[in-house]
Amino acid sequence: MSGTWFSVGGMSETSELTPRPFSAAPGEVEALLGALYRNRRTFAWKTGGLDAAAMRRTLGPSTLTLGGLVKHLALVEDHYFTHLLLGDDYPAVWAPMAADGDWPWTSAADDSPAELRALWLAAVARSEAAVDRVLAEADLGRLLALSDGPETLNLRRVLVDLIEEYARHTGHADLIRESIDGLVGEDAPN
Repeated sequence: MSGTWFSVGGMSETSELTPRPFSAAPGEVEALLGALYRNRRTFAWKTGGLDAAAMRRTLGPSTLTLGGLVKHLALVEDHYFTHLLLGDDYPAVWAPMAADGDWPWTSAADDSPAELRALWLAAVARSEAAVDRVLAEADLGRLLALSDGPETLNLRRVLVDLIEEYARHTGHADLIRESIDGLVGEDAPN
């Protein structure tokens, strides 16, 4: 994967996200993948460059932490793309969820920022490989291999859902990050 550089809290940090910029007049696939990339990149910016104490910090009465958000979104990536889209088993890292459904949220405090970042980046890489594999064989209408509800979703719906999931949690991360060091902004700097 190629890296892109951006500034986080006054320090340079590399993002291992595969760039997926989109043009001014994109097609549907380019628009969806570009929007998901932009949301992932902004989330990486909001959660990057912090120490363990900052990753465990909460805001107000909420129990949400940046570390919990990172681990949750890693799970969401694997749930939708590895498990539901491809029909593969969850990666072994998620085994503790069988005993505790809140494990991604509660266990994040035990992980270092580097471990959380690596977990999330690995899940994103698996997701990108799954989407690329499916799009090489089919289109956005490809139905998921498995379903976690009464109806089977297609890839288009999953991409929209992931964009929404990232937008919501990037908003949470934005508020928490601002309370930590004052970092604000909509998009990660180039």
